[in-house]
Amino acid sequence: MNDLPLTKKQILLHPVYCLAFGFGSGFAPKAPGTVGTLLAIPLYIALASLPFAVYVVATIVAMGVGIYLCGETARAIHKHDHPGIVWDEFVGFWIAMMALPANDWRAIVLGFALFRLFDIAKPWPVSIADKKVKGGLGIMLDDILAGVLAAIIGGLLWHLGLQYGVL
Repeated sequence: MNDLPLTKKQILLHPVYCLAFGFGSGFAPKAPGTVGTLLAIPLYIALASLPFAVYVVATIVAMGVGIYLCGETARAIHKHDHPGIVWDEFVGFWIAMMALPANDWRAIVLGFALFRLFDIAKPWPVSIADKKVKGGLGIMLDDILAGVLAAIIGGLLWHLGLQYGVL
């Protein structure tokens, strides 16, 4: 993270940059996206206690806010999709969890694993968004799509009996 034109303190004290850096989780020396996703779990647990419709609306708001946060932070640090920008991981994980039961640790592990797999491997259409779309939307979109894929696959696996060890 020595490639940043701002100090850690400047980032943490600026509300936009602090959120984009996942409350500091983006400063992890190894796998900041994974660390950011881990920090998204307790926030997910809080969100999942809300009615599902409120959870969905909150996640959509977080997407919109994230486009701004990530875009502004990328401009400030002069680097598109810097690994320390992890707000997109928060939102992608929350999307991944939409098709899984709320607050079941097995579902959280499944959603986490699938989201990280699709975010790292970047299968189609995640790879297209990652390569072709720039700015805040580009930073967010590949993680949104990874979250959607994780939700689809996770939901199918769960409802086919994974939670009972059938698959």
